[in-house]
Amino acid sequence: MSFSSLADLGIALLYLLGALIFLVGVLARKSALKRCATWITACGFCLHTLSLGLKTAAQPQQAISQGHFYFSFLAWSLLLIYLFLWWRLRLQFMALIAAPLALILFTPSILVNTQPLTIPSKLSSLWFGLHIGALFLSLAFLAMGFGAGILYLYINRQIKEKKKLGPFRRDIPSLGTFDRLNHLTVSMGFPLFTLGLLSGFIWAGFTWGDVFSWDPKELVSIAIWLIFAYLFHQRMAIGWKGRKPACLASWIFVLCLVSLVIVNFFVPSHHGF
Repeated sequence: MSFSSLADLGIALLYLLGALIFLVGVLARKSALKRCATWITACGFCLHTLSLGLKTAAQPQQAISQGHFYFSFLAWSLLLIYLFLWWRLRLQFMALIAAPLALILFTPSILVNTQPLTIPSKLSSLWFGLHIGALFLSLAFLAMGFGAGILYLYINRQIKEKKKLGPFRRDIPSLGTFDRLNHLTVSMGFPLFTLGLLSGFIWAGFTWGDVFSWDPKELVSIAIWLIFAYLFHQRMAIGWKGRKPACLASWIFVLCLVSLVIVNFFVPSHHGF
């Protein structure tokens, strides 16, 4: 078995252990287990970083021509943003969302056989790198916003119905904390999404000669951008707080996943796998 295959199995195992041990730590109320789980996930992220770096450095054109590379990169981006938010906001509890979701996104890079993409030589240009990097970081922020939104809606409902929060009650941050996380993910995610979309259109102009070609992925991405722009405006200019931005941020992430799976796998497109 090659180093690449061993690294992939190691990454998946570390992410799985991190998710399971953190859940046990929360249920058993053991801070030591939660810290251990966080470090295990961080070790998985470091191995993931090394693996991606080696694959890209060895054969960059071949690496980016494989559809499963993008699932791996998306999982890596998610953990990067989680670790950033953990450092910035000390929201260790979000590991319950980040570690399992990273594992789910990383798994197709091991199990799913994708068709090699037709890669024009200009695909390795600055515009393509900016396009992919900005969009994936935006999706990672949206993933954290999705987790914060789902938890906000759940806690808010439990409080209104005067129900207990269960075994997680001592670890769950306040509603205000989840709302601040939503604010951060929207304020960071929308500019990145916009940058990724614009750089993609510019790159398409260089590569195919048309900035806009009515490709299904382009149409879906524009629709998602419009919804995201509405949320960004309402959150930043109007001052939306609480349930509405939590709900809308969650739906935007779901739409992004639908676009990633349905369009890329089942719809004829420049972005098809």
